Amino acid sequence: MKKVSSTRSTNMALLNGIESTQELLDAQAHVWNQTFNYINSMSLKCAVQLGIPDAIHRHGAPLTLSQLADVLSINKTKSDGLFRLMRILVQSKFFDKVKALSGEEEAYCLTRASRLLVRDEPLSMETFVVAMVDPIFVDPFHHVGEWFGDDHPSPFFTKNGRNVWDYAGVEQSFNQLFNEAMATDARLVTGILVQECKQVFEGLETMVDVGGGTGIVARGVAAAFPGLKCVVLDLPHVVAGLEGSEKLSFVGGDMFEFIPHANAVFLKWILHDWSDEECVSILKKCKEAIAGSNKNGKKVIIVDMIVGDEREEDKTTETKLLFDSMMMAALTGKERSEKEWANLFYTSGFQNYNITPYPLGLRSVMEVFP
Repeated sequence: MKKVSSTRSTNMALLNGIESTQELLDAQAHVWNQTFNYINSMSLKCAVQLGIPDAIHRHGAPLTLSQLADVLSINKTKSDGLFRLMRILVQSKFFDKVKALSGEEEAYCLTRASRLLVRDEPLSMETFVVAMVDPIFVDPFHHVGEWFGDDHPSPFFTKNGRNVWDYAGVEQSFNQLFNEAMATDARLVTGILVQECKQVFEGLETMVDVGGGTGIVARGVAAAFPGLKCVVLDLPHVVAGLEGSEKLSFVGGDMFEFIPHANAVFLKWILHDWSDEECVSILKKCKEAIAGSNKNGKKVIIVDMIVGDEREEDKTTETKLLFDSMMMAALTGKERSEKEWANLFYTSGFQNYNITPYPLGLRSVMEVFP
């Protein structure tokens, strides 16, 4: 067979809408970058599992590579591997390199992102990282192509033969990991929520936190507003054994069937888990729950993302779209534009809504009124 010259091969490629050799090579590099992008997540998971953020934090100063290897009990033959792991984690801004105090050798220090991965810190996201890159959530992405041709509600269902909630109901270790991951986010959000969004909760006497897990947000909100009592509604296996207090109680149940009566219903990171039809069902139950209240200011409070803001940075948009893909692969939900949110509200019988944009980073606070 006659060999095709590299020049001819390039010219053939340039005929397909690529105008220069550099554009061709840039396109190739982009394909490479996206093909191997999962390695960022896997490297981050490895750093957490090894306890690298914890080691640097406990030391109280930057650690050299050899010091880090000693602290982590790394096999001496793997020191080059540790260097290469740290190199990519520096590139992804989880660690910085500085000059060591003892000499010319470089040392690694924490960044703001890796400070969120220190295990014993109150706002640690360590469990969230481990849970979200666990094979139970990653494997369904290998079945997305198959899912497009089957009748299952999600790639997770295609892979496991059941949805996430049913899986958690029978797999105790996954249920515990998932609940702990959601609790890490709740701890981070609660303090910001009661400081930056006080007006949302002022004047309320009762509130139901639907899907509120172990009650971290409800407990924090109830403590910040003395006149407010909170109820956490979640699936029985989630709230089993949890103890309440005078201002906080737990109810095991299904939000599609019943939501306890209150002045307000709170939904943090709930509706993005569900399809439009399922969201309308949930919101109608919310409307029934607040209908029994005699207080003015009855409402549903939603904490979730809003996509489609053309003014936001590309990285913000990318992160939101990654969440949207996770919702598609693991559940039946999606991240929605303001127009899509409004359509859900009006279809469910609500008359008006108000949005406080981005008080929680990528998430907004929506107040929906009957």
